[in-house]
Amino acid sequence: MTKRVQAKHKISRRLGVNLWGSHKFSQEKNYPPGEHGPISGMRRKTDYGVHLDAKQKLKGYYANISEKKFRKVYKEAKRLKGDTGENIIGLLEGRLDTVIYRANFVPTMFAARQFVNHKHVEVNGQVVNIPSYQLKLGDVVTIKEKSRELLIVLETIQKKEREIPDYLEVDYKKCSVKMLSTPGLADVPYPCVMEPHLVVEFYSA
Repeated sequence: MTKRVQAKHKISRRLGVNLWGSHKFSQEKNYPPGEHGPISGMRRKTDYGVHLDAKQKLKGYYANISEKKFRKVYKEAKRLKGDTGENIIGLLEGRLDTVIYRANFVPTMFAARQFVNHKHVEVNGQVVNIPSYQLKLGDVVTIKEKSRELLIVLETIQKKEREIPDYLEVDYKKCSVKMLSTPGLADVPYPCVMEPHLVVEFYSA
């Protein structure tokens, strides 16, 4: 098991949820990772703990975004019109690395971040290597022609382990994906319950 996979399992175990819907996730160890094993008589979480978990879960799902970047997403969501929690989801789903993952071009969120970093992706014909790049509606994201033959791309497209959400239009012949609309919480195929309203309450406290 690679360090990256181990780190992913630690995140899921710490939060007590199958964060990415992995079949390898096990609930057998129903306690947080650490040296001391199960903790007897675990206390009921405070409101702060509940809000913190909601933030860590959402932040962790998107390849464990740094706190600085995640707070920036919250501030931008608050600035936009409409419900701040729904805006957070829209901004996170509009990230370039997220769209690459949703389109089934790479197997994980972590792989999507690395894939973009390595300049395998174009947006409207221009190479973009910033995973957090915010896509606009109608933008066309394309895998560079040379990168389409990479094993990670070929295998992931062949497996198609995830359904393509309705807010994206994918063309596997051109290895491209277009963002058709800005999704809300109900539109995103999360494998576990996400609670962006609790994230808003965490930062608002």
